[in-house]
Amino acid sequence: MSPQYWLMKSEPEECSIDTLAALPGQRVPWTGVRNYQARNFMRDLMRVGDGVLFYHSSCAEPGIAGLAEVASEPYPDPTQFDPGSPYFDARSTTERPRWLLRDVALRRKTPLLSLRAMRAAPTLSSLQVLRPGNRLSITPVSPAEWDAVLTLLDR
Repeated sequence: MSPQYWLMKSEPEECSIDTLAALPGQRVPWTGVRNYQARNFMRDLMRVGDGVLFYHSSCAEPGIAGLAEVASEPYPDPTQFDPGSPYFDARSTTERPRWLLRDVALRRKTPLLSLRAMRAAPTLSSLQVLRPGNRLSITPVSPAEWDAVLTLLDR
């Protein structure tokens, strides 16, 4: 199976590209996903080695801040079991976890490709994150969109 590509959103206050770069092994568990469609992408479609566009969201200047890759098989998100976590899910049990995660590893930090610049690029017009009403934290990226982002980043 050929590699897939993904855009994964993170709020910089929670985990920025700089946070990822400073972590041991430059690897982070992608915790807190609480949308079934995004969870299913991680569980069913992602593969180790898939490319990730690391996207800063809910901040002053949203956009792609780096490149990463899927670095683990799916496993239960421990935050679902922690009553002190904002991601706690009382209906989830260790025997039947509802929420999974994957580890993500840094490939490289990039200059920010802003949301404004992405919207201005005709080659990215089909990118799901640019569609009105899209709120998913994880979305698939086509090979053509991946290549277009890399071209824009290398300018």
